[in-house]
Amino acid sequence: MIGIFDSGSGGLSVLREILKILPKERFLYYADTAFCPYGEKTPEFIQSRGRAITDYLLGEGADIIVVACNTATAAAISTLRKEYAVKFIGMEPAVKPAALSSESGVIGVLATAGTLKGLKYLTTKGLYEDNVKIVEHVGKVFVELVENGELDGPKAMRVVRKSLQPLLDEGADRIVLGCTHYPFLGDVIQKIAGPSVQVIDPAPAVARHLLDVMKEESIIKENGGPDLPDVRLKASGDDSSARILLDRITRSIHTC
Repeated sequence: MIGIFDSGSGGLSVLREILKILPKERFLYYADTAFCPYGEKTPEFIQSRGRAITDYLLGEGADIIVVACNTATAAAISTLRKEYAVKFIGMEPAVKPAALSSESGVIGVLATAGTLKGLKYLTTKGLYEDNVKIVEHVGKVFVELVENGELDGPKAMRVVRKSLQPLLDEGADRIVLGCTHYPFLGDVIQKIAGPSVQVIDPAPAVARHLLDVMKEESIIKENGGPDLPDVRLKASGDDSSARILLDRITRSIHTC
């Protein structure tokens, strides 16, 4: 079984990509909604939550765990890897493909404050900032929009434009989504950015990496049935938004 966790519904954007290549696996998704968002929480707090969630997922039979949250990856995955024998898959900042493909020489990164301060992001940024200009902005209230199910409409357009426009004004032609909640606002982001700007979601690459690790570890089981994907949802708080998104995802995968 594959365990996945995030502060809320955002990690479902990663699950969506995983289901495309591992549709018959069993999944347990943990939404830590009682403590969402993680963006402004301390690393120590996020590590504590990571331990508690990991203990729960392992207790339910997880063979591998996906930390489907950029902030939690930055704050806790190194600690979790030291303390647990299970394999952890984290979120990778998609700075490399953005930097290598940019035509304007400017890439924009939308992320939480925690991700932008994290060692993983800063290390990756350092590898490419001599070749391209990297501009950053916190996606203010993006997580709350997704958790409230406000994925489009005037309010979503207004909120997204406020954080995205500064990156566009700097000339960014690639926008890296540095939070797993943000892909659910992808249509709004693309509409504001325009057709000449490429929006980069790291989730497909993370899904492929998960598949590679599961092959190496010989833990691909493919126990799911022929109908809807076998996904269980557990939440520490309100799960209504996550259940709506999960239902939408599983049904879209089923009809593909």
